[in-house]
Amino acid sequence: MTRSLNGRTAIVTGAGSGIGRAIAIRLAEDTAKVAIWDINAAGAEETARMIRDAGGTAIAIDADCSDKAAIKAAADRTRAELGPVAILVNNAGIAPFTPFLDIDDDLFDKVIRINLRGPYLMTKEVLPDMLAAGWGRVINITSSSVQSGSFAQGHYVSSKGGLMGMTKALGLEYAASGVTFNMVPPGFIDTPMLRAAPIDADAFAQTLPMKRIGQPEDIAAACAYLASEEASYITGQTISTNGGRYMGSH
Repeated sequence: MTRSLNGRTAIVTGAGSGIGRAIAIRLAEDTAKVAIWDINAAGAEETARMIRDAGGTAIAIDADCSDKAAIKAAADRTRAELGPVAILVNNAGIAPFTPFLDIDDDLFDKVIRINLRGPYLMTKEVLPDMLAAGWGRVINITSSSVQSGSFAQGHYVSSKGGLMGMTKALGLEYAASGVTFNMVPPGFIDTPMLRAAPIDADAFAQTLPMKRIGQPEDIAAACAYLASEEASYITGQTISTNGGRYMGSH
């Protein structure tokens, strides 16, 4: 079922490939005007072209989604070309594997900057648009590793755990405003990032209850619901999209 987003403007960060690309395409199918933000300019343009070729509205913006000045410039361009921002999907992130005692301080700071400080800056930039409209959706892509832990990813899980906490805090703070804050923690999803990880993805998939790797479109579907009118009474919540890997409430 298509849930019309009524031409609202959406930003999806890290949408030049993988999960971000699938989210952007799905929101465009649901009639959002989508700004594709990615540090990979060629990937962002390819995603935007895919949306336009299918009859949707999209622009590609080369932006470092953890840099305050870059975020401001990209947001100004997004507003100028598409209008005030109504939907934000904080998807951009990095997921290195490093044994804990081998994590140097600079790497830890980098992961926090991109995965946690970036969404903080993104949300601060666009939230006034949503508050002015009395309607908004912020969807944070966290990680099932926050729920279960992940080997040699102390930095990554810490950053995503912080993003989970921020989502709940802002969901509470802005619950009466018409703006919702929710999160989708992907499980084992078939993306370029997964294929580059130092694990045997297909073998690991057999350890999951569903015995298969998820697809980016699975995450996009969860985001599409949270972005829709039908999710107006949901905030601070988690839609765990993981093939049964984790069945807890958070």
